[in-house]
Amino acid sequence: MEPAARIEELIAPSLEHAGFRVVRVRLIGSGRHTLQIMAEPVDGSAMSVEHCAEVSRLVSAILDVEDPINGSYMLEVSSPGIDRPLVRPEDFERFSGFEIKLETGHSKDGRRRYRGRLLGYVEDCVRIAAEGESGEEVFDISIDDVASAKLLLTDDLIEASLAQDKANGNGHSE
Repeated sequence: MEPAARIEELIAPSLEHAGFRVVRVRLIGSGRHTLQIMAEPVDGSAMSVEHCAEVSRLVSAILDVEDPINGSYMLEVSSPGIDRPLVRPEDFERFSGFEIKLETGHSKDGRRRYRGRLLGYVEDCVRIAAEGESGEEVFDISIDDVASAKLLLTDDLIEASLAQDKANGNGHSE
């Protein structure tokens, strides 16, 4: 198991119990590693500095006991931000209708990069409407082939984020 996957497996239950969802875990560098934890509140509210501090304390306590990283490391905790990465099937469902940028791990029909409107997640595939050879086409890309995907910052995404913040009682976006 990859070190980042092992770390996510260790921290996810405690973070979920505390009201957070792990978005992504990355372990970068050699020698002195940087451990990047991206998390968000499960209720959909904005991730505050206080939330980041709470996640940092929880993660540090778990990693001090489990010690899954050889050598020293620096812990970075952040929110996914408005133009967040899309990692899990639920992400592709939740943000259906918004513009995304997606890259595959290998070329399919001479193409690795897609930019278009996310149509959801269907039968283990990310469905996206993007420019093709004959105008806009619908592409189904296996989740296993997705190397990276993220939301693109658009007016629609900003409006939806502001509406979500307002619904959660936050008068502003962070």
